[in-house]
Amino acid sequence: MSLDAAHAELEAAGLEPRRDVPLARRGWWRVGGPADLWVEPSDLGSLKAAMATAARHDLPVTVLGNGSNLLVADAGIRGLTIKLTGTFRESRVEDTDDGPLVTAGAGLMNTVLLARLDRAGIHGLGCLAGVPGTVGGAVRMNAGTHLGEIGTRVVSVELVLRGGAVQRLPAAALDFRYRRATLPVGAVVSRVWLRLARTGLDEARAAVRHHLERRKATQPLDQPSCGSTFKNPPGDAAGRLIDAAGLKGHRIGGACISEKHANFFLNTGGASASDLRALIVHARDAVWRHAGVQLEPEVHAVGDWPEDAWPLPAPR
Repeated sequence: MSLDAAHAELEAAGLEPRRDVPLARRGWWRVGGPADLWVEPSDLGSLKAAMATAARHDLPVTVLGNGSNLLVADAGIRGLTIKLTGTFRESRVEDTDDGPLVTAGAGLMNTVLLARLDRAGIHGLGCLAGVPGTVGGAVRMNAGTHLGEIGTRVVSVELVLRGGAVQRLPAAALDFRYRRATLPVGAVVSRVWLRLARTGLDEARAAVRHHLERRKATQPLDQPSCGSTFKNPPGDAAGRLIDAAGLKGHRIGGACISEKHANFFLNTGGASASDLRALIVHARDAVWRHAGVQLEPEVHAVGDWPEDAWPLPAPR
């Protein structure tokens, strides 16, 4: 891994790379160390160049969307960190016989896309209401709420592979499941095509309003968290299980389980990524002992963690 050579190559390609970029203020948990090398591709050509450079210099690649579902290691992120900008934040609508076909860049914020669609009288992505991330991240984790999942609306996805090749895959090839999509290893989502609707707009808007009101009433949205920390197990809710194990308010360092919603783990001020990981492990183990259910984290750990930190060890 040669950061100096990669930096020079990225600079020659006009990508304006930066070294040792602080990440703690870029994630919703407000933790984590710096990124070794940071670039902000603004179009498909510059993303291809960045991915090709990473491959030539054997650099791991991390994509940072809105940082809302990531736990960045205290030691930071090695290799190349990518933030999609420019054309990756654009969207367009094509009306077809089967309804509106929306093309959205992977760097586009979910909230921005939803606002644009609502102004255009288009619905179908109410599942992303209140989901604080980007379109690319939503596809990668098949984001959703009780209103549905984005995977049901995906027609196809454009990817940039490690090495810089571009591939477009139909939704069926991604095998969307609960909070998961199967993507080629090392691939970066660049664009997605979504089949949406114009009929039933008033009903869809009402469902979204009700969802957002309920979310505001039941979730601690005014404190740093990543949203849901664990996936819901089949037929149950992670928050209910954590609450039943008596863990609301439990603290490790500056990390605390919310008194308002037990599946929200908060940075109360001064928490480290290690504090949050320790709290995740403690909650997972406590639920296992109390209910015999093994919770699976919904958050994704990235960066330079100790070798045995992730995946989590078996519950005790």
